[in-house]
Amino acid sequence: MNDTLNDTAWNSLFPKYNILDKVLKNGFYEITSKQINEFRQARLMTKFDFKTQLPKIFSDNKLSILPVSRGSYIISDFDTFKEFESNNPTPIKVDFPNYLESIKHDNITSESTALNCAFVTGILEDFIQDEQIKPTVSGRMSSSSFDFKIKTQNSNLKITVNNSQIEIDGGYEGINTLSLIEAKNSISKDFLIRQIFYPYKLWNDKINKKVKPIFLTYSNGIFHFREYVFEDPNHYNSLILKSEKKYIIRDGTINRELIKKITYETKITKEPNITFPQADSFDRVINICELLAETGSLTREEITLNYDFNVRQTNYYTDAGRYLGLISKSRKSGEVTYFLTELGERIFKLNINIRQIEFIKLILSYKVFNLVMKSYFENTVQPDNNTIAEILKKTDLYSFADSTFYRRSSTISSWINWIFNQIEK
Repeated sequence: MNDTLNDTAWNSLFPKYNILDKVLKNGFYEITSKQINEFRQARLMTKFDFKTQLPKIFSDNKLSILPVSRGSYIISDFDTFKEFESNNPTPIKVDFPNYLESIKHDNITSESTALNCAFVTGILEDFIQDEQIKPTVSGRMSSSSFDFKIKTQNSNLKITVNNSQIEIDGGYEGINTLSLIEAKNSISKDFLIRQIFYPYKLWNDKINKKVKPIFLTYSNGIFHFREYVFEDPNHYNSLILKSEKKYIIRDGTINRELIKKITYETKITKEPNITFPQADSFDRVINICELLAETGSLTREEITLNYDFNVRQTNYYTDAGRYLGLISKSRKSGEVTYFLTELGERIFKLNINIRQIEFIKLILSYKVFNLVMKSYFENTVQPDNNTIAEILKKTDLYSFADSTFYRRSSTISSWINWIFNQIEK
């Protein structure tokens, strides 16, 4: 893929202002919005929610960027992102208040709706573990002024922030705590620490109550909450994961007997003329479909730039959706655009429980996945990757090299695991 507009602009800014040499000499370079705007709007040039979104010149030189005021940013070789950790907790089932009509828990398309659902169902109260929590602060506001240290490649750098703009998706105050929540409806491997650190610094210096930085990821009916603690309130990289929980709104039951019934009764569909899936996370296949359901369509570049995908992953996961008949694509003037098929649109209008069952039926309608699931039921043990590779070979559907059969078995195994994870514990 050609360089993005951000890549092109930063490739012009770096030599013009000798940024690399100045970072090497001084440890950082402070750049203004005015300078950035010479080549492209600063708001587009500085928004990187995931590490994969960094322009190539940044990633090649282990650099990142942070805002320090309304009109200036600092570039250095500091570590601004944090990889998500998870113990993969079993989702807790909760009930939805049946008298509410103005909010639909089975059609959540925005972070604000996810937060509203979490509030009215008591999910927030359960996770925060405080009494009488009420929504208080949210939206854009000024950071005020504060100092902090951040880890660079060789040392710590002291940074002063003065009235930078911050945004809080949801702030909830209880008797003892103020919880500040950053919410995302896309799945990623990491996140920008600034999104929870700057709000934490602002309110930790303002109030006496304990401030809890919380990250919420919502996708496919699952609310995944993580609470972080900054062990040193003045150090950007001192965060640790304190607790996490997953929640799902009760909507029906999926059990082993249902999966067995689907396995043996589902009609096998004809193998499509599309590359066999190379997408190990079925949750991410669903998530990319959710994003298309929300936006209507996305170009390959939009998916790659706005979500935590590189170009290869964008191709793998959209092709997996196409293999299942959920996603279609068009090409105009050399630009590839993705959108949901009629099947995809129908499935994403269903309530969560029925939607999961439809996904299970869809996966098991393909020969190799069905055979692997039957192998499980006949042998009472899930086949390992070598066994799955042999099953794939015997279907005579694909003429891969032996090593490729084994690599594809990883996707098959992961999707079968996803099916079993839908069973109510």
